[in-house]
Amino acid sequence: MATVIYMVRHAESPFKLGEERVRGLSQEGEIAAKRVTEILKDKDIAVIVSSPYRRAIQTVQGLALYKGLTIEEYEELKERPIKGLEYRLSTQELLKAIEHSFEGKEYCLEGGESTIQAQKRAIPIIKQLLSEYNGKKIVIGTHGNIMTIMMNYFDDRYRYDFWKSTTKPDIYQLTFDDNNSLIEVKRLWNE
Repeated sequence: MATVIYMVRHAESPFKLGEERVRGLSQEGEIAAKRVTEILKDKDIAVIVSSPYRRAIQTVQGLALYKGLTIEEYEELKERPIKGLEYRLSTQELLKAIEHSFEGKEYCLEGGESTIQAQKRAIPIIKQLLSEYNGKKIVIGTHGNIMTIMMNYFDDRYRYDFWKSTTKPDIYQLTFDDNNSLIEVKRLWNE
C-alpha cells in the first residue's frame, strides 16, 4: 500500500536577518495558508509534522486545527542555510550558491550547510515517518530549499531549477511504494 507525503512549502514570510526561526507569515501568507487547509482538508491525514520555524508551522496550523491533530516539530526538518545565518548575501550570490550546491552536493559557503549535510539530518526523519506511517498520509510543513533537498535524495531530478520553480506556499504530493521508493510526484497547489 502506498504512503503519501504532502510537502507543504511555507507561505510568504518577510525576510528579517537574524529572525530565521521566529519570523511569521505576512498578511498575504496568512490568506494563502487558509487555501492550503482547503486543499488538504479532505485528505485522510494521519500526522502533521513540521520544521520548528514559525512560518512553516503557521502554514499547516489551520489544517492541524481542522483535523484535530497536533503538529510534531522536528529540528532536523529546518531550512538549510547555504551560509551562516548571521550573514546577508545579495540575491545573485545566494542563487549562485544554491545552484552550486545542487551541482556539487558537498558545496556550501562558510558557516553554511551542504546538500549532503542537510540530507544526512533530514532523511532519517523522512524514513522514520515512512516506516511509522506506512500506507498512510503525512503532511510536512517545510521550506523550499530543504524540501528540494529531501526530494533530491529520492530522485536526482529535483535540483536548482525545480527549487526556482516553486512558490510560497506550494504543495507537492509524494507517493512512495512499500520499499520507500518515490514513485510519483504531483503538484497540488495552483496559483
